[in-house]
Amino acid sequence: MSFVSEFKEFAIKGNVIDLAVGVIIGGAFGKIVDSIVGDLIMPVVSKLFGGLDFSNYYVGLAGQPDGLPLVEAKKAGAVFAYGSFVTIALNFAILALIIFVMIRQINRLKKAQPPAPPAATPEDVVLLREIRDALKK
Repeated sequence: MSFVSEFKEFAIKGNVIDLAVGVIIGGAFGKIVDSIVGDLIMPVVSKLFGGLDFSNYYVGLAGQPDGLPLVEAKKAGAVFAYGSFVTIALNFAILALIIFVMIRQINRLKKAQPPAPPAATPEDVVLLREIRDALKK
């Protein structure tokens, strides 16, 4: 089997295509959650805590003066940017919650469907069972 035909067989399998679709949708969904956190939730949280902008919270490790924007502080040296971490951690928590709710709902829908009736036993198997039972007698 040539390399090209082997790769073609691998790439056409359903699992690879499903994985690719999942990664693409996951990336787009991640951007939506980033926007929700950055544009909707964090401004409200910031307003509740007195107009704080978490993305600019840092501790200068190279002697930067207080009050510089994060970008300027990074240019001056190393910084411990914990505000960005808070934003990303909140982003992750929201994404995990949404995925949990989706999977929970999918599992509920699966349980709600009645199980399919068992398939009828093939005629040859029925005949073999009758022969077996007759031989036992």
